[in-house]
Amino acid sequence: MNRVFRIGPIRPPSEADSLLLQVTNGCTWNKCKFCQLYKHTKFKAYSADSIKADIDNMVYYADRVDIYSKGDGSWDIDGLNKELAYLPDEDERQCFYMIASWLIGGGENVFLQDGNTTALSSGRLSDVLIYLRQAFPSIKRITSYGRAENLARVTAEEFAELKEAGLDRIHSGFESGSDEVLKIINKGVTAEQEIKAGRNVKAGGIELSVYFMPGVGGRELTEKNALGTARVINEINPDFLRIRTFAAKRGTGLYEDFVDGRFTLCSDDEKVLEIRRLIEEAKGIDTMLVSDHIINLLQDVEGSLKFDKEKMFRIIDDYLSMEEGEKRLYQAARRMARLSRPEDLKCLDSTSRDKLKRLAASTPDPYKWEVKMNELISRYI
Repeated sequence: MNRVFRIGPIRPPSEADSLLLQVTNGCTWNKCKFCQLYKHTKFKAYSADSIKADIDNMVYYADRVDIYSKGDGSWDIDGLNKELAYLPDEDERQCFYMIASWLIGGGENVFLQDGNTTALSSGRLSDVLIYLRQAFPSIKRITSYGRAENLARVTAEEFAELKEAGLDRIHSGFESGSDEVLKIINKGVTAEQEIKAGRNVKAGGIELSVYFMPGVGGRELTEKNALGTARVINEINPDFLRIRTFAAKRGTGLYEDFVDGRFTLCSDDEKVLEIRRLIEEAKGIDTMLVSDHIINLLQDVEGSLKFDKEKMFRIIDDYLSMEEGEKRLYQAARRMARLSRPEDLKCLDSTSRDKLKRLAASTPDPYKWEVKMNELISRYI
């Protein structure tokens, strides 16, 4: 008998060690001009029975994996690898590997996939959450994606019921808090809907993690992107604000707009300045700014928007004050995943530095340089 469970295509970097439980397939909207992930996927919400069957299969693999526990927190890794190799089907191997990795890591966190899990009725989702926690009592946190448009339709009382059933955190891709930006990227939501959604989630006792895309409004709306997002964040005070630097990826609507001249890419400096302006405009909120993705230029710019502003300003301003040639070297090295922070430039060997210098010299035009950096960033999206 084939015992497999569904595994969707994405999860946030913060859920890298989480068990993935797919409760929907695709995205209810699927029209954002910066995204192509679900372009050829029709949205489907799975039935509670179907999801429970997947959970039962997860329990089946967990029982097989548990045989290799030594009871003191250690595992018979050789035995697990032999069991994995014995499985005849690739899907079964993938499921076994996920459960084994999760349990070895503590078996604490679960992420509900795909792009808009909260499109399920609160009753159906609560039913699934309760069943999941009963199946795995070791779970400490269950997290989900949710579109602001859908979240705005859920009352604080319904979120409280989901919290009681076991949902701890919701990730939502706001991208921007500017209605002008939201319109040009065809996000299908307004700033007021974002505010309503965020307030309801928080009032229901669920943690909220929202995403901001520096540069997604293009050069024409760079300041409005920062100011609009700051206004929305100030109204909600989410638990986390995660930076996801924008890049126009081939195959998306915004890439077509860029090629046709209707959209002007922001420079790295302009994206960094958007982040600085947002930090500056955050007033009296204790949201944690998080930079947990390789596409972000300055990953050290993170901390409390209440207590760590000066630290983040120093990192940003030190970067902005770099000599232009050194700045280009860092941008290229960072986009090639060779460095994590500007001070790492001093660790580059002479051969690597010479190669980066030749790359920078080959593209003297500032805007063509941004196009080149855009292509490098796009590889990680």
